[in-house]
Order: sequence, then structure tokens, then C-alpha cells
Amino acid sequence: MQETRNKNAIQPKLTDMNPAAMIQTNWKFVETLLKECKAKTKRMLVEKMGQEAVELGHGEATITAAEENTLIASLCDLLERIWSHGLQQKQGRSALWSLLVSYMDVEEAQKGNKPIDPNLLTPDLSSSTFEGDTSQGCPSGMQTWPVRRHRRKPSRGLEMPVLNPLPSSVITDIRNVLQMTEIKTDVGYARAFVRLALEKKVLSKHLKELMSNADLLRTVYKRYAFLRCEDEREQFLYHLLSLNAVDYYCFTNTFTATTIPYRILIFPRQNTSVSTSTANGYCSISGQLGHTDKIPIPKHTLDISIKHKNLGILTTLSIGHDNAGMSPKWLVEHVLVRNEVTSHTYRFPCGRWLGRNIDDGALERLLVAEMVPPTTDHQELMEKCRTPPRCRSPSMPRKSNEPRIDINSIREMCSDACNNLVKHFNKPEKERGSLTTLLCGEYGLVYCMEHVFQFGFRSARLFRNRFFVWDFLEKVQAHYESLLSDRETVQINQTMRRTMNSFNYVVTKINQASGSIGKDGRFQIFVCIGVRDRWLQHWIRAISKTPVTSQMYEAQSFLRDPTLVQFLIQILESLREFNFVLEASLIQGVEL
Repeated sequence: MQETRNKNAIQPKLTDMNPAAMIQTNWKFVETLLKECKAKTKRMLVEKMGQEAVELGHGEATITAAEENTLIASLCDLLERIWSHGLQQKQGRSALWSLLVSYMDVEEAQKGNKPIDPNLLTPDLSSSTFEGDTSQGCPSGMQTWPVRRHRRKPSRGLEMPVLNPLPSSVITDIRNVLQMTEIKTDVGYARAFVRLALEKKVLSKHLKELMSNADLLRTVYKRYAFLRCEDEREQFLYHLLSLNAVDYYCFTNTFTATTIPYRILIFPRQNTSVSTSTANGYCSISGQLGHTDKIPIPKHTLDISIKHKNLGILTTLSIGHDNAGMSPKWLVEHVLVRNEVTSHTYRFPCGRWLGRNIDDGALERLLVAEMVPPTTDHQELMEKCRTPPRCRSPSMPRKSNEPRIDINSIREMCSDACNNLVKHFNKPEKERGSLTTLLCGEYGLVYCMEHVFQFGFRSARLFRNRFFVWDFLEKVQAHYESLLSDRETVQINQTMRRTMNSFNYVVTKINQASGSIGKDGRFQIFVCIGVRDRWLQHWIRAISKTPVTSQMYEAQSFLRDPTLVQFLIQILESLREFNFVLEASLIQGVEL
């Protein structure tokens, strides 16, 4: 009720009062705006923190049901009322947007040593003379920010690409918002600007920069205006600064139809023979709101810029080539993708070969996104991307000189992976993270299952050529086909027959889907489909009883030790009640 009364409060007519009453009434109105700002920012923090905030005593559980969009819209309304307070003359439908545009016009005119176009400003502004400098060191949106592109060197191959920081200023984000053609009103522009700044954690910083031009404020606002009360203004900015403690994606998730520029940087192994490929490369990006078609990668190019309808929070990236030319193989360490509007940067670890007759024979790999924290130093990020990733995607068997993970560590990883999935589904939908990351990311379920199937594998001693887990699954499939075809001499109960048929069907469909998917990529699809369709625990039980498993695994392996088999079945059964909706990129065209 109090919030409703505050929202409906009307600025008092000060001209009808004596000076003392005028000061007192205005002071109360300014105080009301400040208190409302404090209440709204606290409510937004509590809502965003959810149950954690309740446990800390910052509210009741019912407050978490408030819609984030409603709270942000309410904040936008409050900002409009603050910017409308004490105006010399009302300008447009949005006081906030009018001041933002006026600030941009003045800053660009001053930095370009050009006269201010009176047609762009209000009559008061066009007739005013601005004295002194405004905010120092704030880059103009018109400034050129060079991106250091790689170039080919005859002796060292391609130079690695470099990702320079994007400019962070009010003017830059005003220009980004102005390019959104779907917005038609000043109020819409203002709300887009607030959402963008909130998502980038620069709302307080931007508004402080906007209010730093004292001459502009004196021209637009009367002396008693909220924006000219320095102490209250500082408290207001402090309350907005508290919103930087939580992550908002209110711009990305709201403007789903807007066109976003993306920058893609590819980091191959820094070696002349593998940093380039004669094949025709491509990549495609998937996010929570959509995916791109295949994006061609020009030869001798590691830095690509594209524009595409908003993809949302990025989840996966596929990179591959057609294996053409004399030297098609390509070793990719990482791929970086940056949203050039929100500045969100995603790292896609790879560390694997692309090419026939090398590694697992994959011509295309699916990489899982890791969002880079905004505080990450760009130089450190570049160095990290030039070195092999800690966790390769999909992970491959460890080399002989790498430390071996013991049974207890693998058990703990599997338990953690399943527990994380259970926690994911038990959260309110709006608080859930990425299911794709929990399945296929670092220490996800697929990663753990790879270690389960690799532990105790006899391939190093029994086979001359390198053997993959998928080779083992194909041998199990051949064994099942032999049993199922011999109905006269082999008696199989109905439950086991269904399990064997489903296993054979899925393995066959995965093999038929695409010749560009490597053996480790096929295993990843196998695990994802097995969890989604609730077959994985049944397959593991059946596989543990085959002679193929006895031949290819040690007695102490996960697939032969009855205690370990039962452990796997139990933790996978805990996922049975949940509905796994897989991204299309995860199953890569496999239709069941």
C-alpha cells in the first residue's frame, strides 16, 4: 500500500505556497523519493537472492514470488519521476531519455569543438553557455576503438586474435539503444537503457556520469530539483550501486527480437603446422533464445564479426570443417564469443583435434559455454585462451604421464554431478542455471560417465591402436544383435530384451546421424539421451553382465564390480523423476 501511495504521489505545486512551506514540502517530496529508491533496490536484491536472502533474515519467502520484470519496471517508473522533478520545462514523454540525449549532444559538440545544434536541444539548452569541463575521461561514443586484428606472418603462421575491452560510457550505451529499431518511443528507449545498464552493472556509474555535468543540470532543472540536491543524489547512487551485487539478464531476456553484434575469436594451437587448415571451416552458436545457421570461417581468419537476432545467454558452440585440402587437420584450444552490446563474454574450451584419422576422428565438436566474469583481466583471458584447457570438450582419455583419478574421486564426482542436477530441478524455474552445463560442462554428468567407462579399461594392453569408449559400446551392440537374432537357443526375459533393443536402437541412430561427429561426441549424445529417456541406468546394468565387458575391463572397474554398478544405478535412479529437455545442439540431429 505504501509503495502504491508513493507511486501515485504527485509533485506539489510549490508556486501556491509561501517560501517556508515551499522548502518544507519539497524537502518531504525529495525524502519520499529517496526512501522509495532504498525500498525498491532492497526489494530487488531480496527477490534476486531468493531463498538465500530469506535465510539471512531479509524478508519473507513470499517476497521471492515477485516478478523480476515488475520490479525493474517499477524502478524505471521511479527514475522517470526523479528525472521529472523540478524541470524548467517538460521535454518529451521521458525526462530521463531527454536528459540522456541532451548529454550526448553536448558532450559530442564539446569534444568535437563544434557548436551545439539548437535543433537538437531544448530552447533553454540551445541558448545556454556551458562553462568548464564536464566528466573527465569518459570516452565518447563516436571515438574509434581499434580492434587489433591478427595478420598472417610468413614465418610464424597466424598471429593470435586479441579481444580489447569495449568502451564503457553513457554515450556508448545510448548509441547501442538507438540502434534498436523495434523501439518507437522515448519511454521505450529509456527503459532499454536502464535494463542494459543494470545488466552491465553500470547503472549507478552511468547516472553518476550523467549528473556530473553541473552546467547541464542547472540549465534543465530548478534549484530545488532532486538531481541538484547533492547529498540525496549521492545516497540515491549508493542504493543503485547495491544492485551490482546480483546478476541481471533483464536486457538480454526482454529484447528478444533485437539484432545483436557478436564477435567470435578462435584460438588454435600456437604452432605453424596446426594453427591453420586447408579445409573450409564453420561454426554455429546456440543460446537460450535461438541458434545461428552455420557461419563460414574464412581461411587464415581467426576473428569474425556477425550480427544476429538475440540468441540470449549462450550455451553451446559447434565448430568444424569439411576435411578438404592437403592439410585439413586443425587443433583448436578455445573459442571466445562476445556480445558487443552487453559485453558478456563466453569461453568455449576445446583442446581437441578436428580431422579424420586423428584423435577420435571428429570433423565437428560441440563446445559448452563458460561465461567469463566481467572482472576478468583481458590480458589474463588472452593468455588463458592460448594454452590448452584444463577440461577438454568432450574430454578424452588421459595420457600416460597424467595422474590417474582413483575410484573414490570418480564416485565423488558422479555423486556431485547428480546432486547438482537434482538441485537444479528442485529450484524455482526462474532460479535455475544451465542444464546443458550440468550435463556436458566441466565436471558435468557426461564428464563423470566418461571417467566411469574409462576406469579399468584394458585397451592399452590388449589393442595396438587407440580404443575409445564408443568402440566398446559398438562391440556391446554387436553382441546384443547376435543374442537377439538367436531366438531358439538364447532365452531372454522381456525386460532385458527391451533394454537391449533400446540400446541397439540408440547406438544405431547416433551412428547414422552424422559422419562429422567423433567417437567421444557420440558418447556424449548417448549419455544425454540415456538420461533424458531414463534408460542409462538400465543400460549400465545390462552392459555389466556381457562377456564383452569381462574381456575389455579389469575386475575392479565400475562396470564389473557389483558394488560400483549398484552405486551407479542408484544415483542415476535419483534423476528418473525429472523431465530433461535437451537443447537441439546437444543431440546434433539424432531423431528417435
